[in-house]
Amino acid sequence: RECAELCQKLHARGWVANHDGNASVREDEGRFWASPTAVSKADVTPEMLVGLDGDGKGVVGSRKVFSEFALHLACYRARPELKWVVHAHPPTATAFAVSGEALFDPPFMAEPVVSLGARIPTVAYAAPGSGTSELEAAILQGDAVLLGNHGVLTVGPDAETAFLRMELVEHLARIQLAARQLGGPQIGRAHV
Repeated sequence: RECAELCQKLHARGWVANHDGNASVREDEGRFWASPTAVSKADVTPEMLVGLDGDGKGVVGSRKVFSEFALHLACYRARPELKWVVHAHPPTATAFAVSGEALFDPPFMAEPVVSLGARIPTVAYAAPGSGTSELEAAILQGDAVLLGNHGVLTVGPDAETAFLRMELVEHLARIQLAARQLGGPQIGRAHV
């Protein structure tokens, strides 16, 4: 239920369109539930979710898992404490990802460091199914990553935290973009 609701919230915020984005949750037994591919996140219901084994193979449900599930598995491998992984395309943060511009790197405000870590790393674009070692290294640095030419990925111990981190990444992107119009963020004043 939480996974379906999270998908619907991503759509309601305008952070996904068409079949964009995905979400997954790891159960204590090392199994996963993930949003299905080829479905608008606005329409995802609990019955549509795909149950997966520890290797990412579908074991429950008639739908297929999204092609980017390897990205989620990489996060879970790198950080065994994680329960949730969310991928979306919030417009401003995704603009940073597709332009190759660093976001919140270095930090320009103190408070977001508590929620996201000391930086939001950017990993180079990788086609679905290709290597994930760069993402595994990046997710060790914080709880949000820009995926080059792709979007944003956030993680958390629960659905709400993963969602709120996505919200914060988009908020920071809007602040950084506006600050550039005023001469750029003053890094030395962030006290981080």
